[in-house]
Amino acid sequence: MTTTRANRRAVPRRRRAPAPFVGRRGPLPAATRFVARTAVVAAVAVGAAGVVDAHAEITLDVDGEVRTVDGYGDTVADVLAFHGVRPGPDDLVQPALTASAPDDGEVVVRTSKDVTMEIDGETVTFPTTAHTVGELLAALGPRGEGAVTTASRSEPLGRSPVRVSTLKTVHVSVDGSVLPLRTTQATVREVLAEVGITLAAQDGTSVPLGAAAVDGMVVVVHRGQTGSDLVTEVVPFETETVESDDLPRGHEVVQTRGVPGERVTTYEVRTIDGAEVERTVVDRTVTTEPVTEVVLVGTLDVSDIQVDPGSAKAVARSLAAERGWGSDQFVCLDKLWTKESNWRWNAENPSSGAYGIPQALPGSKMATAGSDWRTNPTTQIRWGLDYISGRYGSPCGAWNHSMSVGWY
Repeated sequence: MTTTRANRRAVPRRRRAPAPFVGRRGPLPAATRFVARTAVVAAVAVGAAGVVDAHAEITLDVDGEVRTVDGYGDTVADVLAFHGVRPGPDDLVQPALTASAPDDGEVVVRTSKDVTMEIDGETVTFPTTAHTVGELLAALGPRGEGAVTTASRSEPLGRSPVRVSTLKTVHVSVDGSVLPLRTTQATVREVLAEVGITLAAQDGTSVPLGAAAVDGMVVVVHRGQTGSDLVTEVVPFETETVESDDLPRGHEVVQTRGVPGERVTTYEVRTIDGAEVERTVVDRTVTTEPVTEVVLVGTLDVSDIQVDPGSAKAVARSLAAERGWGSDQFVCLDKLWTKESNWRWNAENPSSGAYGIPQALPGSKMATAGSDWRTNPTTQIRWGLDYISGRYGSPCGAWNHSMSVGWY
C-alpha cells in the first residue's frame, strides 16, 4: 500500500522518553537526579529575582526634558551610561555620579554651556549650568546677591544680551575723606548720585562719570576754586561690622547703608597780590548728619548641615542643588522658611492669608506649580524656589532682604 503525504501526517509520532542524568560513570541515582533538578530550578528563580531587583523606574531630567526610564546599575553614573547620557566635567548631576542609583527616584542633569555677559563693564565668556539670569547670579555667590541686571531674573540665558552690575565697593575721595561705598550702581555718576555727592560746574573726577563702576576702584573728586570763603563739604560716615550666625561664613549683608552727611565750612582766606596763600577754618556747621553703615558678617559654618531624609527640607535641598545652589544657599533658605512657616505645608497667616511653606500671598499663586498646591510640600517648594530665583536671584539674596526689612 502506498502511503500518501496525508496518511503520513495522520500517523502519530512516538515521543522519546527523557534521557536520564548521566555522569561520567553511568546514570545518576534517582535521588541525586531530583536534587540536581531542584538546584537548577532554584538557580533560575534566583536569577529572575536578581533581574527584578536590578529593575527600577527612575525619572530622568536632562536639561528640563523629563522621561521615565529603567534604572539598571549600581551608581548614578551606571544608570546614565546605560541610557547614553555621559555628563561632562562641568555638568551638574544630582545625585552625584558616584552616589548609589536611586530606587524609583529622580536623577537630574544640567549640561554646561558657554554664555557671554557684560559684568561690571567687562564682557566675559564662561561655562555655566544655569538656565536663567537668576540662577547665574546665584552661581556668582555673594557677589551676585542684590545685583542689578538689564533682564528679568527669570529670563532664560541666551535669549538676549544681558548686562549685570554686581555688589561692589567703590572708594570715593572727596573733601579730605575717603568713603567706602557699597553699591550695585553701574557707573561712577550713579554711584555719586546714590549717596548724594553733588558736583558743581567747576568740579571734576579722576575717572569719567560715565565709566563703569568696578569693585575696588578709587574715584577722586576734585573741587574747583570758587573764591568763596563759605564751602559745602561732605561729612564721611563710619562703618560698623557685626558678626552674625544667621549668615553663612563668607556672606555679608549691609543692614544699614552708610550715607555721608553735609557740613558748611567758613574759611578765612589770606591773599597776596590777589593770590590765595592761606586758608584757615573759622567755623564748621553740620547741616546733615551722616548715617553709620552697619554690615553683618556671616560666621555660620555650613559644613555639617544635617537634614532628615524624606522631609520637606530634604526635598528643598535637592531641588535647590538642581539650580546650582550649594549648602550656603540652603542655610539661608532654611532660615527664611523657618521664619516664614516653620516648614509647615498648611501654615496660614490669619491676617494676610499667606499660605504654605513659602507663605505665598495669595496661596493660589502656587497653582502655577501644580493643582495640588494646597497639600503638596514639593509643589509649594518648587513654586517658592522659582519666586526666589526670579525676584532675588538666590535664597541668600531673599534672606538678606528679609533681615533688612522683615519680609521677602
